[in-house]
Amino acid sequence: MSSRSSAPEKRPGFFRQIRSLVSFTRDVYSWAPWVLLAIVVAAAGIGVLVGFFVPPVAVWSIILWAVTGVMFGILAAMMTLTRLSTKAMYKKIDGMPGAAGHVLSTSLGRRWVASDTPVGVNPRTQDAVYRVIGRGGVVIVGEGAAGRLTRLINDERVKVQRVASGVPVHVFHVGHGEGDIPISKLAATIKALPKKVDRGTMAAVVKRVDSVSQSVTSLPIPKGIDPTKARAPRPR
Repeated sequence: MSSRSSAPEKRPGFFRQIRSLVSFTRDVYSWAPWVLLAIVVAAAGIGVLVGFFVPPVAVWSIILWAVTGVMFGILAAMMTLTRLSTKAMYKKIDGMPGAAGHVLSTSLGRRWVASDTPVGVNPRTQDAVYRVIGRGGVVIVGEGAAGRLTRLINDERVKVQRVASGVPVHVFHVGHGEGDIPISKLAATIKALPKKVDRGTMAAVVKRVDSVSQSVTSLPIPKGIDPTKARAPRPR
């Protein structure tokens, strides 16, 4: 019988992660690698020009400024890559079942309590309702056809208001129709809500709402998103 290895799992190296991130972004924006290269080259060119105009004008000075330009170019390219990869992720998951849960559970930070598991699901259509609790109150997010979500949203709203009287309850619908919120702006919209609840009240609301929440583990939860494929890999 072969013995199991106790060695820790080897993570991809930094350059491999960068390559994966570029490949992920290129699937949506085919021009992305050329833009990143242009940023580095332009920064190096600016460094060379600075070397010619800043005394003392010498070969070593020009080389030093060129290297400095390259370093700033790499930094700018990395920042651009991060932004593009995030946009690429939103484009890939837009319209997929479970996209809202993925964003809510990964993009809101510690000030909000959220889960990628919906609190209400239509077993036939896979329309889903998610709940988020934070300093801005309780946020109910609907994913699917707005007309079919009315009952699920109302049920969740009544349940929250019954145990958290006086706490603001916001209802958002993810989509591209009138009054809808695109998946790319969902996290930012929730974070922008004014703070109406102190930390103590927030913790109490979380406990109260969780205590009356019905388990939906037996329902067919949307499985449309594989986080390893939908989430842009980030360099460490």
